[in-house]
Amino acid sequence: MLTKSTHGLKDVAEGLLRPLNQTELKLALADLQEAGGSEPSVAAMLKTEGPLRDFIAAVLTLSPYLREIVNLDPAILAGAITPQPLEPQIEALVAEARRCWQPDGEGAAPAESVVMSRLRIIKRKVAFLVALADLARIFDGRATTAWLSELAEASVAAAIDHLLLSAHEGGKLRLRDVAAPSDGSGLIVLGMGKLGASELNYSSDIDLVVVFDEQAGIVPDPDDAIEIFPRMMRRLVRILQERTADGYVFRTDLRLRPDPGSTPLAIPVDAAMIYYEGRGQNWERAAFIKARAVAGDLTAGSDFLRGLAPFVFRKYLDYAAIADIHSIKRQIHAHKGHGAIAVKGHNVKLGRGGIREIEFFVQTQQLIAGGRMPALRGRATEETLGELTKAKWIDAETRDELIEAYWFLRDVEHRIQMVRDEQTHLLPETDADLKRIAFMMGFSDTPSFSERLVGVLKTVERRYAHLFEQESRLSTDTGNLVFTGQGDDPDTLETLKKLGFTRPSDISRIIRTWHYGRYRATQSVEARERLTELAPQLLRVFGESKRADEALLRFDSFISGLPSGIQLFSLLGSNPALLSLIVNIMSSAPRLAEVIAAKPHVFDGMLDPGLMAELPTRDYLGERLTGSLAQARHYEEVLDRLRIFAAEQRFLIGIRLLTGVINGVMAARAFTHLADLIIAAALDAVVGEMRAAHGDYPGGRIAVAGMGKLGSFELTAGSDIDLILLYDYDDAASESDGPKPLDATRYFTRITQRLMAALSAPTAEGVLYEVDMRLRPSGNKGPVATRINAFGKYQREEAWTWEHMALSRARLICGNESLIAEAELIVREVLSADRDIAKVAHDVTEMRGLIDKEKPPSGPWDLKLIPGGVIDLEFIAQYLALIAPTKGVGIAVNGVSTGEALKVLGDRLMATSDLDICLEAFTLYTGLSQLIRLCIDGLFDPKEAPAGLVELVCRAGDCPDIRTLEAEMKRLSKAVRKIFLTVVKA
Repeated sequence: MLTKSTHGLKDVAEGLLRPLNQTELKLALADLQEAGGSEPSVAAMLKTEGPLRDFIAAVLTLSPYLREIVNLDPAILAGAITPQPLEPQIEALVAEARRCWQPDGEGAAPAESVVMSRLRIIKRKVAFLVALADLARIFDGRATTAWLSELAEASVAAAIDHLLLSAHEGGKLRLRDVAAPSDGSGLIVLGMGKLGASELNYSSDIDLVVVFDEQAGIVPDPDDAIEIFPRMMRRLVRILQERTADGYVFRTDLRLRPDPGSTPLAIPVDAAMIYYEGRGQNWERAAFIKARAVAGDLTAGSDFLRGLAPFVFRKYLDYAAIADIHSIKRQIHAHKGHGAIAVKGHNVKLGRGGIREIEFFVQTQQLIAGGRMPALRGRATEETLGELTKAKWIDAETRDELIEAYWFLRDVEHRIQMVRDEQTHLLPETDADLKRIAFMMGFSDTPSFSERLVGVLKTVERRYAHLFEQESRLSTDTGNLVFTGQGDDPDTLETLKKLGFTRPSDISRIIRTWHYGRYRATQSVEARERLTELAPQLLRVFGESKRADEALLRFDSFISGLPSGIQLFSLLGSNPALLSLIVNIMSSAPRLAEVIAAKPHVFDGMLDPGLMAELPTRDYLGERLTGSLAQARHYEEVLDRLRIFAAEQRFLIGIRLLTGVINGVMAARAFTHLADLIIAAALDAVVGEMRAAHGDYPGGRIAVAGMGKLGSFELTAGSDIDLILLYDYDDAASESDGPKPLDATRYFTRITQRLMAALSAPTAEGVLYEVDMRLRPSGNKGPVATRINAFGKYQREEAWTWEHMALSRARLICGNESLIAEAELIVREVLSADRDIAKVAHDVTEMRGLIDKEKPPSGPWDLKLIPGGVIDLEFIAQYLALIAPTKGVGIAVNGVSTGEALKVLGDRLMATSDLDICLEAFTLYTGLSQLIRLCIDGLFDPKEAPAGLVELVCRAGDCPDIRTLEAEMKRLSKAVRKIFLTVVKA
C-alpha cells in the first residue's frame, strides 16, 4: 500500500513532478497505458487523477530503470498499488527467493537456468517495490538497505544450496541432508562490507569471501575439495551476475579473499587462517569487522569468524592501525583551506565528507579499541556510533551528526542509483540531472539541496579530520591513493597520472602486490604498515622522475629480493635524502638497479652515514677488504667473500659517481684500486691452495701485470681486466716439493688457470671480472703463463709496435717484489729504446685505420670508436710514449692514466692548444663513459635511455641539454681526429 496518508503522497508527488515537463509526463503515461492497461488496478489508477497517478508517472519518468521494469511486467506495478502493505509482499518475495532451489512436487530439483530466472524475476520485483516505498517516504534508508540485504542473503543462500545439491546429485559430494544442503557442509560464505552489515545500497554489488573445511566430510577425498569448491564459486558468480533476458540478480565480487591475485575463488579454512594471522593487512581487518556468515554452513561460518576475532580485534590499543587505515582513504582533503567541495560530479561514497569517511571513522576506532571492548565490534554503522558514544570514545553530538549525515548520504546514493540501476556514487554533472536528484530527495530546488549536501559533507569532513588531527604527517594533499582489494580505484588512477605515471593501472597493481605480502620484505605487519606510511611520499618522489613507471618497476624488483623490509622502509620514511637516492638509481641507472635487485646486500653499504664523506682510496678499500676476509675459513669462502665485497664496493663507488661526490676520473681510479686489491687477494688464495696440494716450487716467483685500462687506472664499473702472469724459478729444480709434485710448466700454468677461474668463474655470488689474457706474448697461441726471461726476450726482439703501445700502459699489480722489479726494468728498457719514428707513425696510423674498417663506431655515442674518440686519444698518448726517447724526452708513463700521459708527454711533444683540446676531450669522454657504463649495459642512445641518465650525462658534460652536449662532442671529436692525424705522422 503506497499511501499511508494521501496528503503525504501528494507532497511527495508534487516534489517529484517539479523537474519534469509535460511532454515527458505524457510519454510516461502513454507507455504505462500501453504496458499496464490490461491490469485492472493500473487501468483504474490511470483514469483517476490524483497523487497516486502523479507519483507513479513522476517515478517512471525520473527512473528509466523502473519504467523498464513496468514495461516488462505490469503486474509488479499492479501489486504495488493495491491496498496490501508493501512489507508483506517484499517479505514473501524474499522467502520465495530463499526457496527457489528446492525440488518441485515431483521431487526433481530445478535446472540451474530455472533457478537463475526465478532469482532475477524476484530481484526485479523487490527492487521495484523497495524503490517505490523509498521514494514515497514509506521506507527510510534503514528499511531500504535492510530489505535489499535480506534479498541478497536469500539469493546467495539459495544459489549455494542449489550448487551443493547439484554436486551431490552429480556424485561429487555426499550431503548430510539433501533437504538442507548447507547444513554441516563446511562451505562458508561470508558477506562482507555492506552485505555483512545489512546496509546494501540500491544498485550494490555484493562482496563475498568463501572458505571451506576440507574435513567436513562431504567430499569423499578431501584433496578434491580445492578443485570442487572454486569451480562451484565460478558457477555461483554466473548464477548471480550473468545478464540474461530476465536481467541479473547481484554483481558479485570475490576479490576480498586472501591474496586474490594468486588464490582460487574458495580456499581452505586453515589456509585462510594462516594468511590472516601471518600476512593479513589492516584494511582486511577493517573489512572483517562487518563480515557475517550469509550462506552455506552458518554454524561453521560463525565458528570461523570467532576464530578470526583476534586478527580483527587486537587485545592492545592498536594506534598503529590508524596510519594504515588512514592511508586507505588517502583522498581525505581535510586540511584547512583546501578548497570548497563541489556538488556536481561529487562522489558521495569516496569523495571528501562522503560515506566512506563515516565508515572509516567508525571502523578505525573499532580496530583500535574493539579488542578490549567487545561492545564496539558491531557491524552496523549507526549501531556502532551509538556504542562508541556509550564507551565515551565520541560525544553524543558527534554521534547524532554522523548518523544524520550517514542516512542523508545513503538516500542521495540510492536516488543516484535508482535512475538507471547503475553502480555509481557520482552526482550528475548537468543542471537538469542534478535537479532531478534534488527533487527526488524532496527539495524544492537545486540550491537548497546543494546547500544541505555541502553542509553534510563538511560536517563529516570535520569530524573525520579531527579523528586524525594527531596524525597530520600521514595526511596528504596528493589525492586519492587507495590500494585495497583487487580492483583499481578510479580516483587513485587519476592521482597516479597527475603524479607522473603513464601506466597507473600497472602501478596500482604493483602497490597492491606489496600490501599482499607476496615478497619477504613485505610479509610482516610492521613492514607493510611502514610501507603504507611511505607510499604517498614514495609515489610523489618517483613521479617527479622522468619515466616514473620504469623507475618504480625497478624499485619493485629491488624490494622483491630483499630478505626484510622494515629497516629499509623505516629509514626511507625518515631519510628523504636516501629516498631521493633510491629514486635516482631506479630512474637513471638500470644497471645499478639490476645489481641491487640481484644482490640486495650491496644496498647495506648505503646505510652507512659516513658513506659520502669517505673517498674510496686504496687504503680505504684495503682496510675494508681485510676486514671482510678476516672470517673466511677456506678457499671457496674467500672467493665468495671477494665477490660480495667487490659487488658492494663497485656499487658504492657508483653511488658516489651518480651523486656527484666523485667525478669520472676519480671513479676510474677507485674501480682500478678495487680490482688491484681483489686480484692480489685472489692470487694469495690461489697460491695457498697450490701450496697445499703441490707444495712450493723451489725458487718460484710470481707477478701479475695489469694491461689496458687496468694498467692505466681507467677501469669502469663494467670493465673486464687484461692480465699477464709472469713467473720464474730455480733452474736446478725439476718439480714442486708438495705431496703431488708438478713440473714448472704445469705448476705455473695451473696457478694462472686457477687465478683466471678465481676471478671469472661464476659462483652463487656471481663473477668478479671477465679476464682477458690475449696481451701476453704470442697471444692466445702462447702459454697462459710467461717466464720472465721469455717475456723480456719477446718484448726486446719480437714484439710488434702495437704490443709496445700496449706495454706503455703496463703496470705490475701484485706478486713477488723482486720479480716485479725485474719486470718493471724490462718494461723501462723496452720503452726507453730509440725507434724509427716514421715506422712507429706508420704502424699506429695503419692500426687505427684497421680498427676504423673492421670495428666501425655504432653511432655518435660510441665514445671509444668514433673518429676522434677514446682510441684516438689513447693512440696519441701511446705513440708519444714510444717516440719520446728518440725525441730526447725521458719520461716514463707506466702506471698513469691516458690523460696524465698526455699531460706529461704532450707538454714536450705537442702544441699547447692541441694538448688542451685532447685533455678537454679526455675529461669529457671519461666522465661520460664512467656514467654510461655505470648506469646501462650496451650503447647509450639518448632517445631510448632513462631520462634520469640523460640528465646525468648532460650534467657530466656541463651542458644544459643533450643537443648542446652532442654538438660539443662533435666539436671535440673532430678536433681530436685532426690532432691525431697531425701528431701521428712521420
